[in-house]
Amino acid sequence: MSRDGSDPEPDLDPVELEILRNQLESVAEEMGQVLIRGAYSPNITERRDCSTAVFDADGRLVAQAEHIPVHLGAMPEAVDAVLDRDPEPGDVFALNDPFEGGTHLPDVTLVSPIAPERDPESGEESEILGYAVSRAHHADVGGMAPGSMPAGARDIHQEGLRIPPVRLVAGGEIDEEIESLVLANVRDPDERRADLRAQIAANDRAEERIADLLAAHGDRLLAAFDAVIDYSRERVESELRELPDGTYRAADALEGDGVTDEDVPIEVAVTVDGATVDVDFAGTADQVAGNVNAPLTVAKSAVYFVIRCITDPEIPPNQGCYDPVTVGAPEGSLLNPEPPAAVVGGNVETSQRVTDAVFAALAEAAPDRVPAGGQGTMNNLVVGDAEFAYYETVGGGAGANPGSDGLSGVQVGMTNTLNTPVEALEAAYPLRVERYALREGSGGDGRHRGGDGLVRSVRVETDATVSLLTERRRHAPRGIAGGGDGQPGINRIDGERVPAKVTREVSAGTTVTVETPGGGGHGRSAADSADESGPDDDTDEPSADAA
Repeated sequence: MSRDGSDPEPDLDPVELEILRNQLESVAEEMGQVLIRGAYSPNITERRDCSTAVFDADGRLVAQAEHIPVHLGAMPEAVDAVLDRDPEPGDVFALNDPFEGGTHLPDVTLVSPIAPERDPESGEESEILGYAVSRAHHADVGGMAPGSMPAGARDIHQEGLRIPPVRLVAGGEIDEEIESLVLANVRDPDERRADLRAQIAANDRAEERIADLLAAHGDRLLAAFDAVIDYSRERVESELRELPDGTYRAADALEGDGVTDEDVPIEVAVTVDGATVDVDFAGTADQVAGNVNAPLTVAKSAVYFVIRCITDPEIPPNQGCYDPVTVGAPEGSLLNPEPPAAVVGGNVETSQRVTDAVFAALAEAAPDRVPAGGQGTMNNLVVGDAEFAYYETVGGGAGANPGSDGLSGVQVGMTNTLNTPVEALEAAYPLRVERYALREGSGGDGRHRGGDGLVRSVRVETDATVSLLTERRRHAPRGIAGGGDGQPGINRIDGERVPAKVTREVSAGTTVTVETPGGGGHGRSAADSADESGPDDDTDEPSADAA
């Protein structure tokens, strides 16, 4: 039966389903293009630190653009939070609260009901068929340091403006009072306003395109919502059944929380049981004073990413991929903190460590799908003052896999952004790039080598605040199957080596250098294998012992 209990939903043959699936994914992709082209900040227009997706009326992910994993996997909770507020056609809800559907405060999410008019002349009220969602990292949302990513934050109030789900647009009109509240405590409110308007335009485009599809396909479009989710679920369950049943464990650690340099442990147990996977983070550290706490939505997002990586990448990404997976972490822990925990580093750095830990746990169950450790960090670099905020995540080495070397100078794990081109960076900010190059030799040895990291040196041409949130500065990215570890990263301010997480006031002329980690190698190198096997048995020369 259909959702309203009336006529059964029409059956879709495989060809029609594939056509509709691609059309739905094209809606999400077009949303992303509208957002990127319409935004003002280089963080969105150049780095593309944003994500877009389409959900059905029940809040289930139907289609997404291939954007940022940590954004996309956590989006369903944002839609759930808005559903609790009784959205109406013509509304747009804004939120960033990590304890009410958000991830961290710089990621501002807009959720809009999709309710195209079927017959404008009849005056019939529009029915909500789904939701358009855009999430974008705003370069500043207030807080104790420009860029809203202070290394030493001890609670969420220091990290910026916290926005519960609020109607930014009601009945198709922007609520200027709400908008003024959202922008009142941010640096460069004009840039923030422009980026928010670009997100609204992206969500509006989704409604326009869904209306086009509805006119072309009628109720068969709504049937496709269910069918594509069912299809993905069946495909993922089939892949999971091929993994050996059992419980697989791993442990890793964060290099301090921004308040202390002590390691913060993460433990995971992954239980494969037929077509289901349960991921339990019992044993992980309690929530910490610093900002590396991660909401459970972020931990779930990291787990979903790993499951996507060890199953067929051609499976359409939607709610069906998540249904066979359960994720749990103790309340009050690093991965399920209670307010007012600081969380800005949890979204960017702890998510990477969760990814590494879950990959390590599944290395025995899926050895042909699990790569060596990648750089395991987003290398967050933030520079700003009262008038500007520059934010960058710097690429590094990807881990090698069973069939090839790791890529060099790329984003890995939970991020998928581009770099800010040097020309765009220097045109937009009082900054100059002194060096930008591969960090040759930083990838781990092995039959397949890990990718190399990067070196990026930026000279600050005005007095400013610099924040660095990074990882893998003490603990190297791990090799696998006998491969060598990648080199840890290094942070420097005017040549002085500084910790993985630091916020510092600097004067004009200061140079900040980030040397990013290399990826781990996969398998023993030919030289290592030869050393272990000894001299070739076919040689005519006597061995040293025989002589």
